[in-house]
Parts: sequence; structure tokens; C-alpha cells
Amino acid sequence: MRRTGFALFALLYCLAAAAGVQPGDTPPDSLGTTLGGKSMSLSSLHGKVVVISFWATWCGYCMKEMPILAGLQSVASSRSLPLQVVSIDYREDRDTFRHSARVLHRRLPNLLINWDRKGKVGAPYGAAGGIPVMVMLHRDGTVAHIHVGYGEDMLNGLIDEINSLINEPEPAPKVLAAH
Repeated sequence: MRRTGFALFALLYCLAAAAGVQPGDTPPDSLGTTLGGKSMSLSSLHGKVVVISFWATWCGYCMKEMPILAGLQSVASSRSLPLQVVSIDYREDRDTFRHSARVLHRRLPNLLINWDRKGKVGAPYGAAGGIPVMVMLHRDGTVAHIHVGYGEDMLNGLIDEINSLINEPEPAPKVLAAH
């Protein structure tokens, strides 16, 4: 009985440790680095619905998802909607990232394309378990939804979730703490 209790406790502990960021949580601030080497933060996007997609060039589903996300960003930009899509190249080498970011930027100019070389940005969202991973954030910066995988059958549901997030009230401005 004691062994079973310990095994159950160990299993629950491992699941809790692997759970990472969940809906309702405030995620880590880092969004990786841009092609120009600049670090990007979530806090710089406060007030917008943020859709983060972790991808890699070898992932066929990721490459199918990318034009859809670029189209959403294009529509949002043209209509002045508070949405920002951030596509993060997950754990690929510098040359692959630089080449793919340049090619994608020409074809999909409305996407922010960042790099997560070591997988530290994607780890809290479970990207190490498989990509694509799409994370949707409320306008206040908290996690609304996390989706693993991609298929055309998901598209209507994803669009509904994004529209619902865009229609949420604008959050209060963040107050900087005095030092």
C-alpha cells in the first residue's frame, strides 16, 4: 500500500512539474529574438491579443499553419484590431533561422518571426513534446488557450477563439513599480 501511495505521489508530482504554463497563468515575458538579434518581450504587446506559434522548417504542419496566421495578422492590421501573431522558430540553428526568416518575411510580411535557439521560450508551453504549439493570450497577457498540433479542421474553432479574445475589454494599463 505504501509503495502504491508513493508511486501515485511521484506520478502526480511529475505531471505537475511537466504541466508548465496553463490557461489563466501569466506566462514568461520572453518571446525570443528577432532576425536582427533584438530580444522581444510579451510586456511590449500589453493590450493586444497575442498568438504565439512555435514552429520549425522541418515540421509540415507548422508550415501549413504559418500562412493562415499571416492572413489573420494581415486582416487584423488592416482593420486596426488588437492582435499580434508571433511565430517562433523552435530550436533550429542560426543559419536555418536566418534563411527561413528572410524567405518567410518576404512571403508573409505581417508576421513577427522570432528565434528560440535553445528551446527556453517554448519549454514552459510544452513545445519540447512536439510542435506546432499555438498559445493564445488574453489582452491582459494571461494565457487563454494552448493548442498542440494543427489541422484544417481546427481552423474555425481557432478563429472563434481569437475573435472572442479580440472582443474582450481592453485591460487597464500596466503600472510600473517604483524602485
